[in-house]
Amino acid sequence: MGDSLSAEYGLQRGSGWVSLLQQQLHKESSSWTIFNASISGETSSGGLSRLGDLLAQKKPGLVLLELGANDALRGLPLSETDNNLRKMIQMSKKHGAKVLLFGMQIPTNYGQQYTKQFRELYFNLAKQEDIALLPFFLHGVANKAELFQADRLHPNEAAQSILFKNVWGSMAPYKKMLKNEVGY
Repeated sequence: MGDSLSAEYGLQRGSGWVSLLQQQLHKESSSWTIFNASISGETSSGGLSRLGDLLAQKKPGLVLLELGANDALRGLPLSETDNNLRKMIQMSKKHGAKVLLFGMQIPTNYGQQYTKQFRELYFNLAKQEDIALLPFFLHGVANKAELFQADRLHPNEAAQSILFKNVWGSMAPYKKMLKNEVGY
């Protein structure tokens, strides 16, 4: 579940980090397949509204949750983002899925307090809900202008391998599960 950062916005289809993850799973002889439910422009509220049906249809073993950046870009209350992500985590767990939450950060021009609270929201959720956390999804990308498309918001094709490595490294708690079970 994600937004444009996971939906291959502005990229050639099949070149994004999600496709790289599927290729890695294939190399590892995993029977798992990826279902990318990411939509460009998605907010945590939009993701929450779609998640129930997706969980029932797909019955995933692992939910990768990459949402919240658009909430911040729109200046939505942090309590709303927290509540929506928390509900998504809890729904996923109730359906038997593990969850990996992708931490996000925003530029300081949103104000130091909002920026700090937004970053901490992910750490707090992961701790309180006892799930794995990728501390900052755009680590190694965010501070390099050459890794962004012209809009300076969306990582380009060259950044996708870095994003994949960030995700793959954070999937360590689930690697045994990915090799031994069938799932989505």
